[in-house]
Amino acid sequence: MVETVLKRIDAELDRSLDRLFQLLRIESISTDPAYAEKCRKAAEWLVAELKGIGFDASVRDTPGHPMVVAHDNTAPADAPHVLFYGHYDVQPVDPLNLWSSPPFEPSIETMPEGTRRILGRGSADDKGQLMTFVEACRAYKAETGSLPVKVSILFEGEEESGSPSLDPFLKANAAELAADVALVCDTGMWSREKPAITTMLRGLVGEEIVVTAADRDLHSGMYGGAARNPIHVLADCLAALHAPDGSVTVPGFYEGVGEIPDEIKAQWAGLDFDGAEFLGEVGLSVPAG
Repeated sequence: MVETVLKRIDAELDRSLDRLFQLLRIESISTDPAYAEKCRKAAEWLVAELKGIGFDASVRDTPGHPMVVAHDNTAPADAPHVLFYGHYDVQPVDPLNLWSSPPFEPSIETMPEGTRRILGRGSADDKGQLMTFVEACRAYKAETGSLPVKVSILFEGEEESGSPSLDPFLKANAAELAADVALVCDTGMWSREKPAITTMLRGLVGEEIVVTAADRDLHSGMYGGAARNPIHVLADCLAALHAPDGSVTVPGFYEGVGEIPDEIKAQWAGLDFDGAEFLGEVGLSVPAG
């Protein structure tokens, strides 16, 4: 069954690329209020495409940019339920002078080493990945008439601006979006030849730290070295977060974190990862731990 679906995907590749390019041309920059209507246009375009392949899809308003929610229940009643997440908004395009082609006029270019790449804002983050899932659903339904699992889709329009509407939306619609598995497409491949399944992602913490020291500006000739400088105190705090081997020193940080299974360690070891080469690509040589 999968082989016939893959063959259909190959046969329809040009049409799939045309649809992707339509989405890439929409200037859905979420950080700039001037592009609010473009963000809504991208959401409406996605709803139309999903409806076209049989999804019950709609644009859901939020205090910010709208969400896209869609459901397909053509799978057997006892099939697992998958929630697929992606985002249709993109980063700003400044500085324009560093682009080799207009950012919202996508094209396929051949690189010096012979590979072919899609150039255009959003082609790699996240419209390209988002559309691979939509096109996979399209091909599967065209070939078999239904999907093998129940599928819900959530596309947001604020990922590149901090996702302020996402958490409230998830809480307000928890029952509708509950699923057995959540699949996020905003990840990468290990290499051009080897795909990857990302099972864990880093979190994000934001804190404001206030360091209180002397009650006025100090003259360095009188107090330099004798009085603690707030910058030095803050530097000490930041440095104390990690041990020399890179491990986190915050009490309780590792509570509930299990050991990595030997099977996973063996898989990682088989990836032929060269740490020096990886860091060398960005001018570094010493790993953080």
